Amino acid sequence: MAEPGQEAPLQRSRRWAERLKRDEALVDEAGRLVVEGSLRRMVGLTLEAIGCEAPVGSYCEVIRPDGGRVDAEVVGFSDDRIFLMPTGHIRGMVSNARVVPTLRPASVEVGEGLLGRIIDGSGAPIDGRGPLDAHERVDLHASPINPLERAPIEAPLDVGVRSINALLSLGRGQRVGLFAGSGVGKSVLLGMMTRHTAADIVVVGLVGERGREVQEFVAQSLGPEGMARSVVVATPSDHPPLMRIHGALIATSVAEYFRDRGYHVLLLMDSLTRIAQAQREIALAIGEPPVTKGYPPSVFAALPELCERAGNGSRDQGSITAIYTVLAEGDDQNDPIADAARSILDGHIVLSRKLAGAGVFPAVDVEASASRVMNQVTGDRHQQLAQAYRQVYATYTENQDLINVGAYSPGSDPDIDLAIRLWPKLRAFLIQGLDQPARMDVSLAELEQIFTPQQNDGQGASDGEG
Repeated sequence: MAEPGQEAPLQRSRRWAERLKRDEALVDEAGRLVVEGSLRRMVGLTLEAIGCEAPVGSYCEVIRPDGGRVDAEVVGFSDDRIFLMPTGHIRGMVSNARVVPTLRPASVEVGEGLLGRIIDGSGAPIDGRGPLDAHERVDLHASPINPLERAPIEAPLDVGVRSINALLSLGRGQRVGLFAGSGVGKSVLLGMMTRHTAADIVVVGLVGERGREVQEFVAQSLGPEGMARSVVVATPSDHPPLMRIHGALIATSVAEYFRDRGYHVLLLMDSLTRIAQAQREIALAIGEPPVTKGYPPSVFAALPELCERAGNGSRDQGSITAIYTVLAEGDDQNDPIADAARSILDGHIVLSRKLAGAGVFPAVDVEASASRVMNQVTGDRHQQLAQAYRQVYATYTENQDLINVGAYSPGSDPDIDLAIRLWPKLRAFLIQGLDQPARMDVSLAELEQIFTPQQNDGQGASDGEG
């Protein structure tokens, strides 16, 4: 009889522990109860719902009368109303439709299985090759690395383009803007860099561009060999603005995933202007006032938030070298987005319509372009040659009108005379075929060849005159 009496306290404690677990489960379940709301207003692409609560950045499902469900992200609120932006088409939506918060944050599947695949702004494959072999998920809104923990930019990056390697040398982990108007060879230059850049993995974000360009870029610019080490995120211009922004966020998140695992990633984002325009559509739709050429303040806050996520990781991680294209509308380099991007990024490559019209491809405007890390990743001799090229090039362009009309008298200025003699070589140095990669050492050797023979000729002439 003693033994049962001794076990009674232990049994009671077990019963209380089991009851406590059941009560905790009920409390957790109550905390997960979802209060549905209803759709009360739809203006343009903005949905307004009442009767439910959801944090900004989470998702809700809007249920149509036919039972179809449309995902929508919470982008703002006012009093008891929440503002939603759909990620799909909103045809068939009616007033008082059910709005069910899912409370799940925006995320994307990542993994080695993404290599060679093409996905859209929701992370779903669109290449007809079945489901993705990716089993990890990452948040689309990751925080940038602590700037004091980033590895410095010390190693040059060979992009296979002669004019950039020699005159605008890039560093591994640099963020560069490619500024261009329409029809000046932006896509061709992107294709060259995609094929020839010395990177482990290439992540391409085609945001807000023409739909036909997706297939052309994959087939012509990447090719089978390039596609094998690439991930393409395509959200053309006919996608809703939220999906276009998600396309940029997904491309950045995928690049971060591979960088954190030690890979050196090349991130090509085409284009930063379309991302800003999508953000403008959303901000204006929920009532944010425009401040600069129709762009609201949130656009200029979102751009650095996106771009700062690229770059080098910590010492034991890899890097993301990012190329963001910026459309100069009407070839206006002072466009607000172009101006903001120039201040955010670590350099800018400007393509010239004048050079493109003259048949110079890639049409890199050496005078208007700059790399802010070139002095960190190149030697003294390289920098001297690049500076000499710029000086001679600028001398010719400044006096080109006088030279063309015959108003310049040879021998009047030795600098102009040198520029006239070297001009054919300077111009030929910029021209490069799509399938003709120029490695960094070869680019530097060809740059040196422009000046070395001329210096010898000049010395010989001086000795003869003496």
